[in-house]
Amino acid sequence: MAKNSARDIEVKAFATHQVITQPNPLRKVLRRVEDKDLSEKDLDDPVARAEQALAGLSGEFKDWMADEVNRLSTAYGAIRNDGFTKDRRDELFRAAHDIKGDAATFGFPVAAEIAESLCRVIEHAPDFEKVPAELFTHHINAILAIVHDNTRLDSLTVSSELSRRLRKVADEYLAHVNRDRPEHLEAVLAPSIAPLE
Repeated sequence: MAKNSARDIEVKAFATHQVITQPNPLRKVLRRVEDKDLSEKDLDDPVARAEQALAGLSGEFKDWMADEVNRLSTAYGAIRNDGFTKDRRDELFRAAHDIKGDAATFGFPVAAEIAESLCRVIEHAPDFEKVPAELFTHHINAILAIVHDNTRLDSLTVSSELSRRLRKVADEYLAHVNRDRPEHLEAVLAPSIAPLE
């Protein structure tokens, strides 16, 4: 590639600074195409292709979410039946975290919000074994109900209210148990990062 000469570089002087602009070397390798030269069949729209691929897979989303929810339920069942261990705690967190990331894409945005709240409880509770079992159970049952009852946008207001209340209860619990741990309290009081629809 040819080097730019000094005459190709543009310098604009201002009272407090200078702006130096060099030519864009890519302009030499790009070819401008007029709209009249293009036909509809020649246009490639990657967004349209992605949307078409997602539409083709959308029938499988419910099954994928059911698998994720069963994994979450199984992880919590192992904790209830056999007690807490680091591995069981980690598996519960991973299952909730996967739902948090996948649910909105699969058409269950409120399940993502509830899973995000559950992840926060698992991550920020100072003593995992002292977390009230009902806090876990309510989160998991809410996710199960949303996914298994096919609660998508049809009853979004009820699901959203449930999510909001679970998040409030979880945040109040975490704020209380982390009152002497400022590094966790700051994270607990941070807004949700779950994708919203």
